[in-house]
Amino acid sequence: MAKIRNGIFGPIHGKIGNVVGSTWKKIPYLRLLPDKTEITKPATPGQIACREKFRFVQEWLVPFYPYVTVGFKNFAKDKTEINAAFSANYKLATVGAYPDLSIDYSKVVLSKGSLPGLFNAKARLSANARELELSWESNYNDDSSFDDLLILTIYNRELKIIDGFIGGVRRTDLKCSLKLIPKLLGKSLDVYVSVISLNGKKVANSEYLGRVEVL
Repeated sequence: MAKIRNGIFGPIHGKIGNVVGSTWKKIPYLRLLPDKTEITKPATPGQIACREKFRFVQEWLVPFYPYVTVGFKNFAKDKTEINAAFSANYKLATVGAYPDLSIDYSKVVLSKGSLPGLFNAKARLSANARELELSWESNYNDDSSFDDLLILTIYNRELKIIDGFIGGVRRTDLKCSLKLIPKLLGKSLDVYVSVISLNGKKVANSEYLGRVEVL
């Protein structure tokens, strides 16, 4: 794909032969229509493996969309937040080779940025195992603020269900809890935490707090 920053006659729109001109996120570009003769060629094992890995990560990422849309907002200059999150997790969190693909949940990235994260954050289930309890210690510097807001994400691998929240809890609160939805009761949970500034312009790198196991 070729981008046209400033064409001689401005951006090109529409079809010219086998070339199509369009604009995406205010970026003009050209793309070639696929060669019909190439479509009929059988895919090589390498091409199949690449396509299946792409499909695997794409489908896995879907439940996380509400969180990565916020977490990657500062990395969506020439791409969408979803594409930025896909790229990061395709490279960092996807392990194995087709057909034995899997996710390394300790390396999953749900947000990316320069805002300082929480200090010494820990997650555990409540005594009745109906709430997830989170605690952290006080920490500030010139790049953080007392009114930074928490992003909490929990995920169950078996059911592929996400829960959590964005905002509503401040950095200064030092603790919070999340009442688990019925489907997640008695299930093991992967827990991620991050922080976003009150104005939404800055976000921290997400942190994996581990897998909370139900005993």
